[in-house]
Amino acid sequence: MSEVVESTGGAGALAGARVVHRRYVPYSHAHYAGNLVDGAYSLGLFGDVATEMCIRTDGDEGLFASYSDVQFRAPVRAGDVLEISCELVRVGRRSRVMEFAVHVVARGAATAERPGAAQVLAEPLLATSATGTVVVPG
Repeated sequence: MSEVVESTGGAGALAGARVVHRRYVPYSHAHYAGNLVDGAYSLGLFGDVATEMCIRTDGDEGLFASYSDVQFRAPVRAGDVLEISCELVRVGRRSRVMEFAVHVVARGAATAERPGAAQVLAEPLLATSATGTVVVPG
């Protein structure tokens, strides 16, 4: 699912544009004990929202140049439903600086009686945040 909260469209990138995706984390992505998913999973999702942002603002997929201030704040687990957001915070001639966040909005809550049980969290849980820079053609 993708939601554009605010976007200029076309080749007019403006700070404040925002893109949001939602994604279910399948159990096939669990990498560690406790159904934990590796941190690179969040970074891949940041790439997805950044790509959509570049397409919407610049008509090009863009290329990721760097990440800064990546913080893994809470675990991401298989069975989670994630909300991934991207906000354009600075626009250069060819560079775009974006702030990213992964929030867990629902989590699996399996029991022996209900192996597929899950619950929506009362408050989204910030799992990963980062700042990133992408470049687009001049």
